[in-house]
Amino acid sequence: MALPSPLRHAVPLLLAAAATTACIDDETARGIAETIQFGANRPDEMPVMLNQELPFRYPVALYAQKVQGNVDLRLFVDSTGAVRPESTMVQTSSGIGVLDSAAVQGSRELRFVPAKKDGVPMAVSVVFPVYFRHPEASPLPGDTILGQGRGKREEGRVGAGRP
Repeated sequence: MALPSPLRHAVPLLLAAAATTACIDDETARGIAETIQFGANRPDEMPVMLNQELPFRYPVALYAQKVQGNVDLRLFVDSTGAVRPESTMVQTSSGIGVLDSAAVQGSRELRFVPAKKDGVPMAVSVVFPVYFRHPEASPLPGDTILGQGRGKREEGRVGAGRP
């Protein structure tokens, strides 16, 4: 039995709401989010970052003050693996405009192996976290997942170290 049109459109939103209220585990929530984001055109392989060094530069004045923050960027990675800078936006702000700007600026230098579906490169939109951490500052709440590898790509997270 097919759902009436209003319900058919509400089901993905209800699933997303369930994911954000911790009624389901992270892996299931991630799967639901990817299904909602990509629909039937979900890639078989997500993009893989090629950069050997992270292109994010810690703003010098903020580094000196040991200011830290997290920025989530929404990137559009085209079918060649290039980031389309005109499509990059701050999805979750650090609350510090200069850190947000540094993240956006650095994202212009990111390069990826493109996402693929059935072996064919495709464009995708992804969320890319950038964590600005000072080695002498106290950890921010929730930083336990970063461990001691601050400033390096780890567990799917990206850090920015020195200016």
